Amino acid sequence: MSSYHSLLFPFFSLKKKWSRKSRRLFMLFMVLTLSVGNHASARVGGESWRAEQIFSKQSDELEEQLHAMSLADKVGQMIIADIEPTAFSPRNKKVLLLSRLAQEGKIGGVIFMKGDAKSTGAVVNHLQALAPLPLLFSSDMERGVAMRISGTTEFPPNMALGATADPKLAEDMATAIAQEATLLGMHHNYAPTVDLNSNPRNPVINTRAFGDTIPLTIVMANAIIKGLQSHGVLATAKHFPGHGNVTVDSHVALPVLQATREQLEAYELIPFRAAIEQGVATIMVGHLAVPALTGNMEPATISPAIVTTLLRQELGFKGLIITDALNMKALYNGSNVATLSVRAVQAGNDLLLFSPDPEATHSAVVQAVEAGQIPLEQINASVRRILQAKQWLKLEKHREVDSEDIEEDANPASHRELARKIAEHAVTLVSDVERNVPLKKSEQLLHLIVQDRVNYQTGRNYLRQLSERYPTITHLRINPKSDALDYAIATELAMNASSVLVTSYVQSLSSNGELKLTAEQQNFLHLLPTVVQRGTPMVLLSLGTPYISNYFPEFTSYLCTYSFDEESERAALQVLQGELTPRGVLPIVLGQ
Repeated sequence: MSSYHSLLFPFFSLKKKWSRKSRRLFMLFMVLTLSVGNHASARVGGESWRAEQIFSKQSDELEEQLHAMSLADKVGQMIIADIEPTAFSPRNKKVLLLSRLAQEGKIGGVIFMKGDAKSTGAVVNHLQALAPLPLLFSSDMERGVAMRISGTTEFPPNMALGATADPKLAEDMATAIAQEATLLGMHHNYAPTVDLNSNPRNPVINTRAFGDTIPLTIVMANAIIKGLQSHGVLATAKHFPGHGNVTVDSHVALPVLQATREQLEAYELIPFRAAIEQGVATIMVGHLAVPALTGNMEPATISPAIVTTLLRQELGFKGLIITDALNMKALYNGSNVATLSVRAVQAGNDLLLFSPDPEATHSAVVQAVEAGQIPLEQINASVRRILQAKQWLKLEKHREVDSEDIEEDANPASHRELARKIAEHAVTLVSDVERNVPLKKSEQLLHLIVQDRVNYQTGRNYLRQLSERYPTITHLRINPKSDALDYAIATELAMNASSVLVTSYVQSLSSNGELKLTAEQQNFLHLLPTVVQRGTPMVLLSLGTPYISNYFPEFTSYLCTYSFDEESERAALQVLQGELTPRGVLPIVLGQ
């Protein structure tokens, strides 16, 4: 157990018993302790990966380059376009568009959404060869490059890392992600998420957060930042000023963070301050309204009060500020690309991410500068930071990736072993009143697979391994299309079962913060404990959101992995069999 783990463990194991005042005092102590540690490490060797080194370096060459650029060239550097690198072809419609925009200097970077390793390398090489200045390739790689690009290593999510309470595992994971990302030509990761998931009904953050406590989030996020940036990948703390206490998904509507300025200072903003202290290179602003900071319902992304006054001036952030994706419905209404692009720059953002129409964004911002709506000095300051980041990354020397062995090298055995280690350390036995875990072999073991979507491929490998371990097991899926006959069969099987395992594949809540399970599914799960014979062992296993237990308190034996990735499924099976002792510590408060 690491020193941080030893320090944090008493807090996690006792936090339900502590008063609010005691928890706040402990958090303050931890933050102060970590801040001292950060100051000390910053002095040792003067690490060159921190933002203050990246963005303070003066260069005559860079200034000459900036001076020689046209306004159109400068604005182009601020735009990050999107592409899905699958089965790369130079004749693909999106590839043709980005090829032209790159050649004309109308984009400065590209975000990869989904694809495969080989095609990703091909897209990087193709577009880099066309661009006058090297492009900055990026992606959401919170839980590994595999979050977007197949053929790479998939890691458990942040909340699983939080359950390990081991920052060494977090740093090792970030290092592995950086190695795979740079192999594919990506040098910007939109991670870590430093939102505190204090609202159990949050539909969009959920297991993407490390937890709901400040000390844990700071320790783990700082480890991720160091692991990424010390290996040549820009880290991004998101979603400023804090997306954890909302009940609406910003992909579909505008969330509202209802908190006073004092509450924000005491909670949501602290992890961002710590990330800045750690030297994070980028901060992403979220699409959410924070009336306490703006006095209105203006989204943070286009609010000068939040982006410039708070983040840039009050918090003193010197790095790159990037918008969340501009195609999200919290901002985008289908026809306002030009307006929201200009307002995002006016607010103080350096980078405009995933515009629905990057060329329209480029034209609108250029025209706004020419019309005096955006100061040229502001554009110069943003582009200077972008060029400083690209210079620090040495992108001019790393334009081309070696695609010959890319599929073999992008998912090494050592990284898969690390993913397994994290999963094994994360499994959390939340409660086990009747001591039903490990799950004993029985003549009639009923396994109910609960899903919030219809997909009969989900968990196939997990079910196969369960059958190997429990030869007499009966599997039955309970999904949104289950009918009265399905529930009748499930009820009869439960009445005659000698033990029952319920595996939940629910990953998150719906976009409005409600449980995605149908009323029939929920009613069945509520009644299940009353149907089984008295004394029958019954275990609820969540291969996803831990908050599922809030809805079904009837289950007194509850095991959680925070994810249904292959290694998390394997770890859960080992715990059920008694081959692995669950050592994860719940990083959130349940039962609220």
